[in-house]
Amino acid sequence: MTEVLGTAVLLGSGVTAGVLFAVALSVLPALFAMETSTYVYAHKLLGRNWDPTMPVVVLTSTLLAGWLAVVADDGTAQLLFAAAAVLLLGVSAVSHLCNVPINRRVKAVDNPDDLPADWQDPRPLWRRWHLLRTLLALIALVLNAAAVTVI
Repeated sequence: MTEVLGTAVLLGSGVTAGVLFAVALSVLPALFAMETSTYVYAHKLLGRNWDPTMPVVVLTSTLLAGWLAVVADDGTAQLLFAAAAVLLLGVSAVSHLCNVPINRRVKAVDNPDDLPADWQDPRPLWRRWHLLRTLLALIALVLNAAAVTVI
């Protein structure tokens, strides 16, 4: 059973790290190249499917890593899974506390062609938080992979 859960946690943390890495590598540069109104429109479209899906993937992976930290027979694997769970929890925290509020502000814009005069472009701040959660997710994936090799 531990091997099956190990495979599942690798899949979940791999999807998490892969999606966040792809956004950092390709989507963010494209969004930064857009005029502000086009960016707002694109941001709204991009979040439609990610917003409900990614929290499920991240939190499921976190729970799996946490569970494996408890049930794994090897002490090293337990420590690695526990550290990965903490890092994935960090991904979730950064997402919910930092990126999601920014997403809500962007989605609240009714007309991207008529932005309020005091509207500040959120892309630089969103990118900083995104890069942090991407780094956390990549390290969690490496730790989960290392843990799976010793169980």
